[in-house]
Amino acid sequence: MKKYNVGDIIKVKVTAIKNYGAFVIVDKDYSGLIHISEISNSFVKDIRDYVNVNKVINAKILAVDDDKKQITLSIKDLQNNLNYPQGFKGLQNNLNIWINEKLSEIHKNT
Repeated sequence: MKKYNVGDIIKVKVTAIKNYGAFVIVDKDYSGLIHISEISNSFVKDIRDYVNVNKVINAKILAVDDDKKQITLSIKDLQNNLNYPQGFKGLQNNLNIWINEKLSEIHKNT
């Protein structure tokens, strides 16, 4: 039986943040990466707006490499308060929502 399976939601600890993603420790054997494209359904300018080093977060497993003890993860899949369909229709339907979210963030910071 495999230790980790695609689709499982697990707790991970963020160990480093780079421009392209967040590195995490899963347990004493496994490490992982949350690519920037898997951080949020919204545009991600700075990953630190979503996660910080040493923070324990929930993440969904997208892929497992048992030989290398590496796991590919997503946190945006846990944010599905809205339905984000595939393709351009999803962009069209959600563009105004995303713009309003960002405008709210900008106004809070000014």
